[in-house]
Formats: sequence, structure tokens, C-alpha cells
Amino acid sequence: MQLFYNPAITTNTNQFTFDKTESRHIVKVLRKNEGDTIFITNGLGDLFTSKIIAANDKKCLVEIINIESKQKPWNYYLHVAIAPTKLNDRFEWFLEKATEIGIDEITPIICDHSERKVLKTDRMEKIIQSAAKQSLKFHYPKLNEPIHFNEFINSKFDGQLFIAHCEETNKKSLKETLQPQIKTTILIGPEGDFSTKEIKRSLENSFIPVSLGESRLRTETAGVVAVHSVAFVNE
Repeated sequence: MQLFYNPAITTNTNQFTFDKTESRHIVKVLRKNEGDTIFITNGLGDLFTSKIIAANDKKCLVEIINIESKQKPWNYYLHVAIAPTKLNDRFEWFLEKATEIGIDEITPIICDHSERKVLKTDRMEKIIQSAAKQSLKFHYPKLNEPIHFNEFINSKFDGQLFIAHCEETNKKSLKETLQPQIKTTILIGPEGDFSTKEIKRSLENSFIPVSLGESRLRTETAGVVAVHSVAFVNE
């Protein structure tokens, strides 16, 4: 299945026109013609089966012929708040793999030891969209705007709350602590780890310190391990 994404499509949409970039890809690259089928999702769990009625490489027009509501393939809600990495490609790798595995919400957090404090969220959204289409996901994760740790930690939370840090303290294994089918929020720090002050603040806000294993992991690896751990426990 070749899956296209557009958040503007709703269950009330009858016809839809792709933008110039997508139209060119459909007509010139995929060589689709009038009458051919195109599959579209809005990232909210809806799959739209459409038929091309005007194969124009600048304005490809389709008619929606069937709408199917897809159930989310994972039975949990996972929110990962993670510090951006110094190198963009490493953070993009996390976004890609987390989307492929299954995640509901991602918040970039700017920490005391963060080396990167400016992010291009437009590019991050494209990475997520590409990974979701490639892995045939109909539920796209929500990407929040970057936020400072101190502001994030004062938010209202529910469900399970965890912080994965590297300090030598009494920590439990994430896999052994997780409870299935419960909303989960996990904090992942920057390359230099969370500061002692940040760890203290998280504990005061009911976050449980956890270990992701024996090895000291890169930020992006820790993020993927956390996502996979939640998926594993909920299998």
C-alpha cells in the first residue's frame, strides 16, 4: 500500500486536491492515471480510499470512495519528553524509530545540560510523517513545541511517571516497573544527563527514577529503548 498523509481531510471530505509536490509524485513518479486508487490518512486513525478523477501533475484531484476507521495497534498511551541531541540526525533517528514502534506524544525538553536549544519543528514533523507512512501507521504521534524542563515539570500529569537518568542512585528497571495499558510519561535527558537539580525536581513531582539497562546509552538510544520497553510490556 502506498500511503499518503494530509491532516486536512475529514470524514466529511468528498473530494481532495493534492498540492503540487504530491501531485507531481503521484502522476510523474508513481505514474498514476485517472481511475487509479490512492490511499490517504489524516493521522487520526482514518483511512481514506480514493479514486483519481483528474491526473494533473500540478493539481491531482481524487474522489473519496470509502472511509475506514482504523484501531490503534498499541493498547497504551506513551508520552516521551526527551532532550534534543547535539547532532540533528541523531534526534531525527529517534523520531523515526519511535514512530515506527508506536508512540503517542513527543515533547522536546530543553535542559540545564542541553547542547542544542533550537529545533526546526517543521523538519521534525516531516521525519515523523515519513516514518509513519513507511510503517503504515494511521495514528500519528503529536509533536509538541520545545519547552524548558522547569516549565514542563510543572505541567499536570496522570498515569505512570518515570525519569531515566545516569546518576548512581537506587533505580528500578523500567520493564519491571511498568504497568500495562496505563498512560505513561518518560523523561529522557541530554548527552550530559539531567542536572542534580532537575532530578530532584522530577522526584518532587512524583517521577520514579528508572534504569534502561546496564549500559550507558546515548540520548537517542535511550529514547528508543524506552519506547520499545513500553511496547514489550504491553504485548
